[in-house]
Amino acid sequence: MEQLIRYLRSHGWARRGLSGLSVSLVLLAVALLGFPVYTNVVQGREQDRLSRQYASPELTHRYRTRTLKEGDALTRIKIQKVGVDTIVVEGTSASALKAGAGHYPQTPLPCEGGNVAIAGHRTTYGKPFANIDRLGKGDVIVLETPIGSCTYEVDRDPFVVDPTDFQVIANSDTKMLTLTTCHPKGSAAKRLVVKAKLVKELQQKA
Repeated sequence: MEQLIRYLRSHGWARRGLSGLSVSLVLLAVALLGFPVYTNVVQGREQDRLSRQYASPELTHRYRTRTLKEGDALTRIKIQKVGVDTIVVEGTSASALKAGAGHYPQTPLPCEGGNVAIAGHRTTYGKPFANIDRLGKGDVIVLETPIGSCTYEVDRDPFVVDPTDFQVIANSDTKMLTLTTCHPKGSAAKRLVVKAKLVKELQQKA
């Protein structure tokens, strides 16, 4: 340590380099800590916008006529066990997922036949799927759409797959819901998957 101190005292460029490195590390730490907060603010504002859109007659019309665009409010997902109450948008692009959760557009609409699939963030943008690993067989998931609502029931424990395993969102003859999110928390190395079966068909709004 004494040798390092003597070296720094006799080499100004080394002192300046060390100071610059220290500042860079501090800024990096602030950025890493602040990014999740920033994304949560973005997601909160997006959810406010989507809530207004979700209640509009125009959206109901677009839903019925299947003319929704990427980023439009599609459904509200509620999972009481893990405190989820989030509006899901159409699409799973990076821009769409600033809302927190998005519907895979190649899969059926909520409450319809086949495999309805939704992706959600686990550590950023409101982290709606942060705790879906706690779900287990029998837990209830409700999807509310502009035209009605339906209920799914988790039928197996969450499991992990590779991010390239798109079979989990492939269509099926069974009426089901698939939720996907990154795994482990803070990493995109794997995908955590929750499967649920439809137990209460679409109840149309009056």
